[in-house]
Amino acid sequence: MSGFKIRKMPYSQFSFKEVKQTFELTEVNTDLFIEVVDIKISDWLQTTLAITKQIPLKSEKARSEGIVAPFLFELKQRNSNKIALFSGEDLEVDKQRNLNGECDFILTRNPQSTTIDTPIFCLVEAKRNIIDRSLGQCIAQMVGAREFNYMEETTITTIFGVVTTGEIWQFLKLEKDIINTDNIKYYIDNPNKLLGALQTIVDFY
Repeated sequence: MSGFKIRKMPYSQFSFKEVKQTFELTEVNTDLFIEVVDIKISDWLQTTLAITKQIPLKSEKARSEGIVAPFLFELKQRNSNKIALFSGEDLEVDKQRNLNGECDFILTRNPQSTTIDTPIFCLVEAKRNIIDRSLGQCIAQMVGAREFNYMEETTITTIFGVVTTGEIWQFLKLEKDIINTDNIKYYIDNPNKLLGALQTIVDFY
C-alpha cells in the first residue's frame, strides 16, 4: 500500500543455526540456575491469571497482555529500585551486523532511566506458539544487549534471555562465546517457581 513503509526487524530474521554461526557461539545444555526458590505470587497476579484462563489466548498479543506482561509487572513491582522494564523498544546496536530492531521486552539494571540503559534480560514471545522458532531471535537480541553494554563501557557482559509461549518459558544465558540453554523449562501451571526463576536473574546482578 502506498504511504506505508514496511519496517524490517533484523533480530527476528536470525534462525538458531544462523545466530550461532554468525556470532561464533557454542551451545551448551545445562541446569541454568543452581537453585530456584519458589516465590508466592501476589493476589493481584493470581487474580489476573485466573481471569486469563477464561479468555482464549490465540494470538501473541493476547498471550503477551494476559500472561507475559503481568509476570514482568510483578517482577518490576518486587524490584522497583533495581530494574526498569521496556516493551516494544528498539535496541539499535549495529545495523551492519543486523543487531537492530524491536524487542518484545527488555529489563535493564538502571531503574531510573526512561531509555534503554544497561540491558540485562531479553524476552521474546514465541512465533506461532513454538519455542524453537524464536530462539535465534532471542539470542541475537542478547548479543545486541551485550554489545550495547560494551559500547557504553559498562561491566555487564552476561545476558539472560527467555523465549515464551506464555504457558512455557525457555531460559537462556549468554556468557562469553557460550549460549547456555536451560535443561529445565518453566510452566505457567507453577507460577511460584516461574517467578522464582525470574527473581534469580535479577538477583544475579
